[in-house]
Amino acid sequence: MPLRKLAIVFCAAALVPAACWVWAQEPGNSERPGRGGRGPGVRQRDLLYAAVPGRVDDIGFGGIGILVFDAARNFRFVKRIPTWDYPAAMTPENVKGVAVSAPLGMIYVSTIKRLAAWDLLTEKKVWEQTYDGNCCDRMALSPDGKTMYVPSFEGSNWYVVDARTGNLNKNLPTPASAGAHNTIWSLDGSKVFMAGLRSKTMSIADPTTNTVVQTVGPFANNVRPFTVNGAGTLIYANVNDLLGFQIADVKTGKVIYTVQVQGYGWARERLTGHGCPSHGVALSPDEKEVWVTDGSNSAVHVFDNTVMPPKQIKSIKMRDEPFWLTFSSDGKWVYSSTGDIIDATTKQVIAGLKDELGREVQGEKAVEVVYRDGKPFKAVDQFGVGQVMGSASGGN
Repeated sequence: MPLRKLAIVFCAAALVPAACWVWAQEPGNSERPGRGGRGPGVRQRDLLYAAVPGRVDDIGFGGIGILVFDAARNFRFVKRIPTWDYPAAMTPENVKGVAVSAPLGMIYVSTIKRLAAWDLLTEKKVWEQTYDGNCCDRMALSPDGKTMYVPSFEGSNWYVVDARTGNLNKNLPTPASAGAHNTIWSLDGSKVFMAGLRSKTMSIADPTTNTVVQTVGPFANNVRPFTVNGAGTLIYANVNDLLGFQIADVKTGKVIYTVQVQGYGWARERLTGHGCPSHGVALSPDEKEVWVTDGSNSAVHVFDNTVMPPKQIKSIKMRDEPFWLTFSSDGKWVYSSTGDIIDATTKQVIAGLKDELGREVQGEKAVEVVYRDGKPFKAVDQFGVGQVMGSASGGN
């Protein structure tokens, strides 16, 4: 074969795999036909976005940026969206929260110093804010995707923010919930739950007036991660020094159950992060199960939530200490901060997140976005909120 033809053959052989890889990165190329009444022409794609560094400021678990994974391809790495560029001698800011507004088509990332928004389709930064310089922590979006409640960085206030522009609408003091930290907006839009990591009492705001209208507690210790049922009537909260969770009734404002993990112990010296044995709790979308993390034993424990108090039914080993849990939009998978992807039915780990360098990706700040016909259709709240709005969970 002439050398020229031989060279062409070798070049084609080399280019085909590269072209296939590039094609796989393009939006829509792993889309699948819609199901469940979405229509025969509707194309859907599920992507998982993980903002890193999401395990404090450790860049060894995925580096810096927003990493994108394709759920339909066994959570294969798709791409890295750049966020901030830090000098080599500078410690990067650890990411504190992530949220998505499907109606606005934007993803939001908060760090210990700032809050910024990126357009999901162009992947360009839209705005960035620092507010009074004490920003920010784990935020929540209104159901219509237009407003955010953003905690100051472990301060005594929340910022009420226009999600489109980043403009500050109000600075809301929360004297009962010191150490502003975690936020959930109820599915019906009527309540914003605000927890501080230096307080045993949770505050609830009315977003129509942007005022605190209720407190819940006291819990047994300072409140850490929490979730709520879809009706917004029950709070499931991790607290310091408890391997398990407490349940509070929103109507009475009182804690009604304390649920401890059975068969496992914990010791502070076995904890490398957050200082509490359980730092992560999530409800399945149908609210039939509660999942809770166990940092001391690198495990996740599953509870039957159809009875009260919930009954422990399964424990799952993780590849490292889990610090957060949330469910996929259809309830099929559970995302652990360890990077483990768990089949919610079989309770088996079915995948592990890795970046483009093959590093294990870990972090607490991940959110799933469902696209239909190339546009953001739905985003999953990072807090593992229940999706049953009609009545309270557990038969209450």
